[in-house]
Amino acid sequence: MRAPETNYAKTVDGVHIAYQVFGEGPVDLVITFGQISQIDLVWDVPELASFFGRLASFSRVIRFDPRGNGCSDRDLDVNSFEAGMDDVRAVMDAAGSDRAVQIGFQDGGMICALFAASFPDRTSGLILMNTTARGLWAPDWPWGWRREDWDANDAWIDAGWGTRAFMEEWLRWLSPNHEIDDTTVTRLARLFRSAASPGSMIALNAMLRDADVRAILPTIQVPTLVLHATDNPIEPVAQGRYIAERIPGAALVELPFADHMMVWEASDLAIENIERFVQRVRHDEAEFDRVLATVLYTDIVDSTARSASMGDRAWTEIRGQHNQIVRANLARFRGREIKTMGDGFLATFDGPARGVRCAEAIAAGVRPLGIEIRAGLHTGEVEFDGDDIAGLGVTIGARVGARAGASEVLVSQTVKDLVAGSGLSFEDAGEHELKGVPDRWRLYRVATDPA
Repeated sequence: MRAPETNYAKTVDGVHIAYQVFGEGPVDLVITFGQISQIDLVWDVPELASFFGRLASFSRVIRFDPRGNGCSDRDLDVNSFEAGMDDVRAVMDAAGSDRAVQIGFQDGGMICALFAASFPDRTSGLILMNTTARGLWAPDWPWGWRREDWDANDAWIDAGWGTRAFMEEWLRWLSPNHEIDDTTVTRLARLFRSAASPGSMIALNAMLRDADVRAILPTIQVPTLVLHATDNPIEPVAQGRYIAERIPGAALVELPFADHMMVWEASDLAIENIERFVQRVRHDEAEFDRVLATVLYTDIVDSTARSASMGDRAWTEIRGQHNQIVRANLARFRGREIKTMGDGFLATFDGPARGVRCAEAIAAGVRPLGIEIRAGLHTGEVEFDGDDIAGLGVTIGARVGARAGASEVLVSQTVKDLVAGSGLSFEDAGEHELKGVPDRWRLYRVATDPA
């Protein structure tokens, strides 16, 4: 895919964060790559471009350079994991993303874990790829580097960062089984130089060295997938097992490779597991967004004929008065307007009796205008999608309304049964087939006089 446009978001402390948005899938993915990030030049590396392009095939991807990296502001006084959370929040706001799956790689996973624990309302899922939970060795963290190892790594960076020799050695370290070619070495060396200078990389290393997020792992309450290469040469797989054991309900998938970046040998399995996880999160989110509601559908009877006989100007005035009456009664009976459809309304109520009384009041209220409405109600499970609703419950409500006559309020048997004892009375309107709805449905006509 073509490289997307790079834009800038601004954090609460005034830092400019470079970000890109690509893909049009139903779920947002925010990717935090951690120390080495350069969102423009990754598209010159085929393996990285392919990895991100495949993510975009089933999601809307939001990629960014954390502060101190790539195209974002550098040489900052504040460069911490807490500040990293502000970066994530800023790019989500700028990209119009209220809720997303957070994907973190290595130290980027630490930031994502903190974000998920701190902002579960903005995190639909968490994916940790070859992530560590602590930098330094400790008796209870035997996989960390000792301080002398960190010092040796800093010296190595200081001496050769961005050179071809450094890059070849780095690649053999990252993925020892991957065949290295000259073009990849050249492109990645340029990417590393553009991502960070030797000094800034050493400063970023110090942040990772001193970090420890183990205490927050049990507080993460979002669906979590831990992906870890079994033969990871940098972050041993025992770290992934440790993390997965301490995050409630986390799933651990061990990929049988020595591919730290997961964009070479492990890429197919990594993408497959990420897509499966995202689909599950999307399904679960849809389940969570389902609620029981009473759906009211109203429509003006013979509106086309009335419009033709009255003329556009007069009909527009009548429709405006009709809309005012409907909305006034929705407010009176605590209904929620979902949308207008032609000359009708779709609304929901959290109580079926209020929905029925609202429909009666609307029918009575519009008669002095010389028009009549039909109305249908059904109580069932609906799915909220932003400000709209969907699901079989919505379809049934509309089909019941379509069966009603002038000034008639029809309800499903579910509504009739739920309002027992409310003082409402009904007449049997017989069994009906409802278009697009299984089985035959017994409907009832509201017989109570309007209040």
